Amino acid sequence: MREEEKKPTSTIRRILKQRWALSAIYIASAAIILAAAFLLQNSFNDSAKDGKEESAETGKNYGQPSVEVNSNLETIKMPVADADKTVIKKQFYDVNADEKAQEEALVFYNNRYEQNKGIDIAMKDGKSFDVKASLSGNVSKVQDDALLGNLVEVQHEDGVVTRYQSVKDIKVAVGDKVKQGQAIATAGKSQINEEAGVHVHFEIRKDNIALNPLDFVDKQASAIQSATEAEGSELDDSAKKEETPAVDENETDKEEAPAVEGSKTDKKESPAIEESETGTDESPAVDETDESTDLESGTDEEGSVPGEDTTEESDSLKDSLKQSN
Repeated sequence: MREEEKKPTSTIRRILKQRWALSAIYIASAAIILAAAFLLQNSFNDSAKDGKEESAETGKNYGQPSVEVNSNLETIKMPVADADKTVIKKQFYDVNADEKAQEEALVFYNNRYEQNKGIDIAMKDGKSFDVKASLSGNVSKVQDDALLGNLVEVQHEDGVVTRYQSVKDIKVAVGDKVKQGQAIATAGKSQINEEAGVHVHFEIRKDNIALNPLDFVDKQASAIQSATEAEGSELDDSAKKEETPAVDENETDKEEAPAVEGSKTDKKESPAIEESETGTDESPAVDETDESTDLESGTDEEGSVPGEDTTEESDSLKDSLKQSN
């Protein structure tokens, strides 16, 4: 038994004692290491290619103006450093407000009344102040306008735009990226609203529709989207309600059903009957025929009498001739 157990160990020792044994082991281990390194290198190359493709896709929009991604999460602020020191000179014209509020929100210029599409903000002491960006975004428009008092427009997500008019000393240019609270200009004056003095005309627009800024101050910018969607659904519902008079139209069709009335009027206007009636009224045709028959009968009777007289006269002449003969 001991000799049998010693046989395998003796064979391994014999192999190891051979001159080529160690070199074969080194070659096999080197081959294994090289194969592993080759596999690892291929895996790294595949990951590098995926990364290049992703970077190429992300680089497609390079050079285009970017919009602040987190602007919808920001809270809309007044375009001033300290809102408590300001006063609103002219309110936003609200079509749902009472008549007095609407009159106060009208701007009179050049013998014309214009609806105020924003709010006019001024300091209580009447001094100038820095105009701050209400939301982060990209400057999309800078315009010098004496009538409006110059203009700066900042674009945000979902078609939202903030507009700052009646400003001077503009500190930004088209394409600049501004942060919320960044000074973009200084309050100034405008010809269209000289009564407001030194102020800034502040507007919030969604898809070029002016909204009341006071309805969204201290709210997230996403509230503009939800509010406009709600207003759009209300408008659609009201439009559908206004269009429902299809039933009323059917009723009016039933009420107006001039087909029956027309038939009545046709019957009333049926000149055939009237003509027949007038024909009966004007029935001298029958009278004429009667008269003609009477005349004919009369002539016949009268003619018959003379006929008899002529025959008698002829008979008397014949008698007289016979006598003369």
